[in-house]
Amino acid sequence: MAPVVSYRDLRKQARRKLPRFAFDFVDGGAGDEAGLDRNEAAYRARCLQPRVLINSDRALPLKRRFLGRDWALPFGIPPIGLAGIAWPEIDLLLAEAAEQAGIPYVASTPATVALERLRQRAPESAWFQLYVGKSEEITADLLARAKAAGYRTLVVTADVPRPGRRLRDLRNGFALPLKPGPRLAFDLMRHPGWALRTARHGAPRFANLEPYAERGSSTQSLAQLMAGQSSGRLDWALLREIRDGWSGQVILKGVSAPQDAVKAAETGVDAVWVSNHGGRQLSSAPAPLDALPEIRRALPAGFPLALDGGIRSGEDMIKALAAGADFVFAGRPFLYAIAALGPRGASRLIAQFASELENTMAQIGWSDLDLQDGAG
Repeated sequence: MAPVVSYRDLRKQARRKLPRFAFDFVDGGAGDEAGLDRNEAAYRARCLQPRVLINSDRALPLKRRFLGRDWALPFGIPPIGLAGIAWPEIDLLLAEAAEQAGIPYVASTPATVALERLRQRAPESAWFQLYVGKSEEITADLLARAKAAGYRTLVVTADVPRPGRRLRDLRNGFALPLKPGPRLAFDLMRHPGWALRTARHGAPRFANLEPYAERGSSTQSLAQLMAGQSSGRLDWALLREIRDGWSGQVILKGVSAPQDAVKAAETGVDAVWVSNHGGRQLSSAPAPLDALPEIRRALPAGFPLALDGGIRSGEDMIKALAAGADFVFAGRPFLYAIAALGPRGASRLIAQFASELENTMAQIGWSDLDLQDGAG
């Protein structure tokens, strides 16, 4: 087996180890996937200007202050829905890796492990991501549970008024529960490791929504309940209510228009998260890296900005910081890492990203991460 030294290596090995429907669910985007491609292309098109004769013969500091806390690294793990399709209880593995590394982990509404368990595994690092669904009662109870579990940072996702049309999933007939048939049987036979792990632990379930389903509800019923969490009900008035009712920090995720970022700041959120949902919602949405500079100019100086979408290396992270982000998040690479390398995959990827960050800093002459003047 070839050595794993990059994101592309992880993706290639994950593709070998996951059934096609599972890999396509993780890997795919909306529509013709132009948005997904655009996210990565934005980083390839951006250069960094090397500076020379700057002494870097020491360990370069990678700490980053964001939302009042010093994190060990300038990146975190974003909310990832149905991540258990890649590995059973992968949410726990991600939470533990983030806690050990001193970086944020965002527990998602459609996680396959309950938010209370995730908070226990990452008491210093876990944030909670909320989908505002059709049911006011479920939304209110999710918020109450998050508060009771001790979450202080709430991430409200704004860019899912309708589920994205992911053509790979439609072509594969992907749905929960998995539909038996010759095609599925052949796929599972070719991926015995995944099949055995899933048989041992059970198919992925939307663990946070189980309390709201009838006792003994099927996976299909839970999937239908989760579909109701893609709702157009969230508006500025409701965001204000959520902000006023949450005693901790609130981040608005899924922003790509400067005017929305400004309005979010005026509504009282503590940070804006520039994102196009990893290219999984609207194929025509701009790449977050391309949208970032105008959003930064529109906001007051120093207003906290996070970003995800298309980040595949520590060098990409430096490009995002140089373009105006205060903090970044990478999602798919962590799923590939665990699918490819097993339970320690997330920790290995964090170490890889850290090494790439420091190497890039030395190459462009940054002595610390506050010197955001290296973009070219």
